[in-house]
Amino acid sequence: MRAQQKRKLVVLTGAGISAESGIKTFRDDDGLWEGHDIMEVATPEGWRKNKELVLDFYNQRRKACLQAKPNLAHQRLAALEQDFEVTIITQNVDDLHEKAGSSQIIHLHGELFKSQSSVDPSKIYLMEGWEIKLGEKCEKGSQLRPFIVWFGEPVPKMTEAIAAVQQADAFAVIGTSMLVYPAAGLIDYAALTIPKFIIDPKMPSIYPMENLIPIEEKAGTGVLKMENLLKKWEFKD
Repeated sequence: MRAQQKRKLVVLTGAGISAESGIKTFRDDDGLWEGHDIMEVATPEGWRKNKELVLDFYNQRRKACLQAKPNLAHQRLAALEQDFEVTIITQNVDDLHEKAGSSQIIHLHGELFKSQSSVDPSKIYLMEGWEIKLGEKCEKGSQLRPFIVWFGEPVPKMTEAIAAVQQADAFAVIGTSMLVYPAAGLIDYAALTIPKFIIDPKMPSIYPMENLIPIEEKAGTGVLKMENLLKKWEFKD
């Protein structure tokens, strides 16, 4: 007898899930990220204006991330792979989902521990350590930059993310303000009939939709509640 195929759970995660691990992440509220103007450190214009500042900013983010550990929410999402085919779509650039053991992760906004050519976006390199130095160049002779999707740049992984949401049997949004597009629009690709969980202590404003389940909790306790609700949900083939 063939084993029953696992249901597909797709989860969009944002800054709130990493905050519980001590990582301060931009949440589009005051325009600042760790005291820096977003336009200075997360735009192509900021990069052209002051490469040294941008490199140092992300070097410090990497250094802090090395010390961070997955929290309960990361751990429970990884554990859900026992019962579901879980795809994590994350807006975060840290590696906490990987550290927790999740196996299918789509990084919409890039990855902190990779560098990228300034002239050829296809040239991406795994980093050793936490630092990209000014003068450190790719094989084409250009300064290496953080492998981060900055504001104003295309989001190459969106096509893959949309396809995952369209195939989902359940969808969850955890710790995101739902203000940063195009990621915030992913929920619109979820089927009307599937459960759609929104987990955040400050519930983002979202228009009414079928089977929307708000859980006004921090990420860790919110994921535990979602687990219990998923066990009771009557999935339809």
